[in-house]
Amino acid sequence: MVLGGLGATLNSIAKLEITPDAGGGTIKVPFNPNSYSISKSVNWASTKTSGISQSEKASQRLLNAPEIEFAGGQSRILSFSELFFDATEPIDGQQYQDVRDITNKIVKLTRIIPDKKRPPICNVAWGNAPQGSDFPFTGVLTDLTQTFTLFKRDGTPVRAKLSLTFTEFLDPTKDQLETDPEMTTHIVKRGDALSRIAGQLYGNPKQWRLIANANNLDDPRHLQIGQSLSIPQPD
Repeated sequence: MVLGGLGATLNSIAKLEITPDAGGGTIKVPFNPNSYSISKSVNWASTKTSGISQSEKASQRLLNAPEIEFAGGQSRILSFSELFFDATEPIDGQQYQDVRDITNKIVKLTRIIPDKKRPPICNVAWGNAPQGSDFPFTGVLTDLTQTFTLFKRDGTPVRAKLSLTFTEFLDPTKDQLETDPEMTTHIVKRGDALSRIAGQLYGNPKQWRLIANANNLDDPRHLQIGQSLSIPQPD
């Protein structure tokens, strides 16, 4: 439930907003959700039991649970179980005849953008939240359910409830820099090669494999001008 002072008006209430990177402007949800949920999974895996000595096996048999090691994190999941849309009354001064004129803006978030070859990445914001809070949330719409609940005589829907699930999208380079502050970046210029970059940054051209591995480069001989490369610290 959203709380406000006695003088609060509908216009002063912060609205949930969804901004896709495909352009077209921000989608303002007419009615804020009553609830939302955020979940995150973290992978921990059992350490290997094969190839260990008999004494180590004997030690493990004395444990109530196996030893585990960190195996990577999963994306956060942001879910809205019910967003309400109503075209029976004007929204921001505009009268809609069909609620799908509003909800189709959400549906569009599942469609491929031709020049990007993927659906849009969205910024989901709600109010002024401190750094590190749930919002703003950057993610992609991975699940959408529309339920139409009120219709005109001709079958045109005028009310709907939408359930949305966004999966967090993290820029790999930014994420790596946050988890490993010693990482740095290099923007590829004309004439650059990994060996030349390694020579400049490490003083040893033969350490080009460090850069190739850090950036998952299948063909380290072909670099794109303007490409951002993560540069790890040498061992």
